[in-house]
Amino acid sequence: MNIQQLEYLIAVDEARHFAKAADACFVTQPTLSTMIQRLEEELDAKIFDRTRHPVEPTEIGKRIIAQARLSLKSLDSIKGIVEGEQTTVEGVFRLGVIPTIASYLVPKLLTKQHEKFSKLKLVIRETSTAVLLEQLANGSLDGGILAGPIHNENFAEIPVYYEKFYAYVSPYDALYQEKEIDLDKINIHDLWLLENEHCLRGQIERLCNLKKQNINKNSASFESGSIDTLLHIVDINSGITIIPEMHAMGLPEDKQDNLRQFKNITAVREVCLLTSKDYARKSMLNAVKEIVENSVPKSMRNTDLKKFVVEL
Repeated sequence: MNIQQLEYLIAVDEARHFAKAADACFVTQPTLSTMIQRLEEELDAKIFDRTRHPVEPTEIGKRIIAQARLSLKSLDSIKGIVEGEQTTVEGVFRLGVIPTIASYLVPKLLTKQHEKFSKLKLVIRETSTAVLLEQLANGSLDGGILAGPIHNENFAEIPVYYEKFYAYVSPYDALYQEKEIDLDKINIHDLWLLENEHCLRGQIERLCNLKKQNINKNSASFESGSIDTLLHIVDINSGITIIPEMHAMGLPEDKQDNLRQFKNITAVREVCLLTSKDYARKSMLNAVKEIVENSVPKSMRNTDLKKFVVEL
């Protein structure tokens, strides 16, 4: 058994196709297939079911692949101890970003990366919070950008910036005439929300005390997976939705008139950089943190805003 074989296992598991996995590893398919077959013979266990299309790991194969990920992660940590002492930031950082942050942050990240850290390659995946945490745990990701605080002892959590929540109100809604929105005046039946899988929805429910009001799926006719879709619904119909500051800043000028602050309350979302506790490439991590910080306005890096964070 060698490191290369473990890397090939993971490549096939991710691609679910031997030819695509070989391309990703820059080897021929016969080479990759032979190496995996030798490992199966050595372990006396069938790791992949080749009769399935796409190919799938067997039950024991899933356990072997999971352990292979952990083993490679440990080896990376050893390399990271040395690389962490180096001043030059060079290499790949696999970064997961949740959808409600990715749409406006990722383009800025790519620009800022090239400005200062030309030898750093960010490989960015847009993914849900649940998948992001799973992939951080198994080593598929090096870090993640998500809403926090997470309060998970398995991860190191670095708050990076804070963005305020704003109400986005339809011109057809009575609240449109208000300069500031009183949360107590929001009719929950007029509030458009993201789907349950988004942590932003949980924060909005907490902000508006929706759990106490026994809101349920029948209270709204549509739940979206996209903030932009919610904005279009509000524009054309009636009602209100709540969006984070960075998304509000990116709205075209004609939609800025629909934005309202909240009355007598400051509500904030904390955005964190998350890594596993044993991630050793500190210089790389600090570089990614710096890139993220430089991608948002300085006002959002004000740590005094932490006291206004709406918990998940």
